[in-house]
Amino acid sequence: MDNAILTGIVLVTGVVLALVAQWRGWRPSLPVILAVGIGVRVLIMAVAARSDWQPVDFVNSFKPAGEAILNREDPVLGSRGGWHFLPTIPYVYGLLLWLGIPWEWAGRLVTVMADIVLIPLVGKLAGGSAASLRAFQYACNPLAILVASIHGQVEPVALVFGVAAFVVARGPGAPDRPGLRTDPIAYVRRSVAAHGIGGAVRQAVRQGLTPREGDRAALRRALLAGLLMGLALCAKSWPIWLIPGMLLLLPTFRARAVAFVATGAVPLFFLVTLPVFAGTTLEQIPEVIRVIQHIRPIVGEWGYSAILVDGHWTLDAGIATFGTRMTYVMLVVAAFLWRRADPVDLTTALLITFMIFTPRLGAQYLLWFMPFLVARPTRFAWPVILGTSFWAAYGYLYMTQFTAAEWSALHSVWAQASIVLLPVLALGLPWGRRVSAAEPDAPAPAPGSDPDGQVPPVPERA
Repeated sequence: MDNAILTGIVLVTGVVLALVAQWRGWRPSLPVILAVGIGVRVLIMAVAARSDWQPVDFVNSFKPAGEAILNREDPVLGSRGGWHFLPTIPYVYGLLLWLGIPWEWAGRLVTVMADIVLIPLVGKLAGGSAASLRAFQYACNPLAILVASIHGQVEPVALVFGVAAFVVARGPGAPDRPGLRTDPIAYVRRSVAAHGIGGAVRQAVRQGLTPREGDRAALRRALLAGLLMGLALCAKSWPIWLIPGMLLLLPTFRARAVAFVATGAVPLFFLVTLPVFAGTTLEQIPEVIRVIQHIRPIVGEWGYSAILVDGHWTLDAGIATFGTRMTYVMLVVAAFLWRRADPVDLTTALLITFMIFTPRLGAQYLLWFMPFLVARPTRFAWPVILGTSFWAAYGYLYMTQFTAAEWSALHSVWAQASIVLLPVLALGLPWGRRVSAAEPDAPAPAPGSDPDGQVPPVPERA
């Protein structure tokens, strides 16, 4: 990438500002926060768009998907599998290309705009007196800037809808919310013992469908939250891990059912309307679904899989299958351990657990948990933010200065070095918040300690 030194200076300046804001207890106004966030992202986007180096997938996968829409072709098949998601974002790509905007700008404009909208949403997700501080810290977040402004990866698009779904589902009131309040296994046992299997089912259905006070407002929130989460799933498939947290933020079974159905309806709509908007024939739809479902077993970029294959991209079904199954098992373990946590903390735990155990990862994946971790930072949040950002920046800024052969050698070391980040990520989990502060029996923080493990703000002078 051209102008890597300038980009690095901007990113480091942002980190310094975010840390000073934490130390000094800054609470910038929203216009100031947006000015910083927009200015930095647009500057780096301009540098990246004018660079001779462009990300391979950005040019060879994302651009053909947008061009396919212009040509009334299916974006999945038209990009030869380079785009293996629903056509929602390619519709926007196609519109911007139709307007005559060069791809180097058009492709990044989508992700930069999404990441800018994420800034105030992170503040809303944080809530309370620290909302503006958290929004400012996300505005300065180096990993977000790298992914949105340089790589043009679509993670910010999935996140803007996913985080918005959380904000809507939580609604008004205190930012702290309880997690799973009832042990489902114990509840089922008691209900079956008291009423029998048939009676327990009838009672559960009756309780779930019985209207409650304020139900109408909760159902409206549930519908909107579900539609937003559905749009997140239309951008990429990984926001499925956000659904449990969103559902737990809703107050009743009926609201959760509405949100769940609405979440599934949006991707279904974009799938069945492919013949109308994307030029896909009915005969092609099964092939489109097959390509979307297919995940190539690429390993060697991250963690233990990089150690096993010496840091080289490799198609290894054995490592990929074992690692994927282990990841699913550990996600279940994390969901159990944080079942009573605030739903935002539960989501942070799930996403960081995924990063620790997944056998396949791109640097952009590390952005998944970032809005949630910034909004509700843990004791080791900053080591996680700085460690993952430095690792990603090394790949985006430094390694792109070399030839293909030199890059391959550097990639081997870079990928294997990621193993150092795994214990840092583990420390960054919300271990001290496994039970929500909204629970009546939640443990109180130690006297004089900060429950988030952050540097306390400096008191304002009189």
